Amino acid sequence: MSYPFEIHNQSSSSINEGRVGWRCPSNIAIVKYWGKHGRQLPRNASLSFTLSNAYTDTYISYRKNKNIGLGLSFLFENEPNKPFEDKIRSFLESVIEYFPVLGQLHLDISSSNSFPHSSGIASSASAMAAIAMCICEIDQQIAETESTQVDIKKVSYLARLGSGSASRSLVPLLGAWGEHDAIEGSSDLFAVDVSNVHDVFKTFHDDILIVSAAEKSVSSTAGHALMDGNIYSEARYKQANDRITQLKEILKSGDVDAFGKLAEDEAMTLHALMMCSDPSYVLMEPGTLDMIREIREFRQKTGTPIYFTLDAGPNIHLLYPDSVTKEAEDFVTKTLLPYTANGRVIKDKVGNGPQTLV
Repeated sequence: MSYPFEIHNQSSSSINEGRVGWRCPSNIAIVKYWGKHGRQLPRNASLSFTLSNAYTDTYISYRKNKNIGLGLSFLFENEPNKPFEDKIRSFLESVIEYFPVLGQLHLDISSSNSFPHSSGIASSASAMAAIAMCICEIDQQIAETESTQVDIKKVSYLARLGSGSASRSLVPLLGAWGEHDAIEGSSDLFAVDVSNVHDVFKTFHDDILIVSAAEKSVSSTAGHALMDGNIYSEARYKQANDRITQLKEILKSGDVDAFGKLAEDEAMTLHALMMCSDPSYVLMEPGTLDMIREIREFRQKTGTPIYFTLDAGPNIHLLYPDSVTKEAEDFVTKTLLPYTANGRVIKDKVGNGPQTLV
């Protein structure tokens, strides 16, 4: 079988103890991926901002397993979490074909988020990206490869198998996943960084206003599956790919107003698709709708280029250029904060991707 990257087949005698750690950010899709097929392949291309302050920290200590097969212990924010552990075990066992050494290791994994998990801030993206970075570094350490740099395409390929959007968390600034004529080097198998972007988008802000930190009533995995029976699915996939073409030109030109309109249209389309699924469901909360109304009224009255998008959850991502930071801060404090859960806001901005912790 051919693979898109080198497979290392280490003998058990080459395994020593070690520890790795990576911080990987979440990302916020501007053009959304919603609907998949095959083994974690997208029905349409997507394009996202890589974030800075919404991230997952993951440490993995590894050693040779005394028993046959993969050994695993897992802590989330210093506490056992059986559902998370089962999900991670299933993922790791599914990629042993790419990393045979995993079948000979015991892994002690410790993970934590800077934001509420399962609430619609792509927590699986940052989590799976961080695990993928760790696994690829472990593989390199045991194989004693000459390169000291982790192959990001390989990591993105691996992360995608755990969470599709995780593939995009591994590139700086803006990432695209899904084959598309407008994105050079793009692929359904991994994400690539988006080049030729106006400077205004390289310092864009994303204030994440937490309307609810509760776990979503319908997971993203279930939401993707419901697209298979959605009567609007084919039109949506075409629309998304057309919007990628539009967005690529917008990013090049620096047209902030056109960017904001497209971002908001994509957010509303995503949630409309949920409401048109069978069974239908709603992830927005009253506070979500209140903030959307306030944002649009504020922009109309003041002309300030402040926009919103949504992930697959109720929380508002407030998007704006660095030049209006003061106006945005005042608007959040005076108007939007009362709609949040306990005043929770994650002040984020476009970031540079993974950081090593060890």
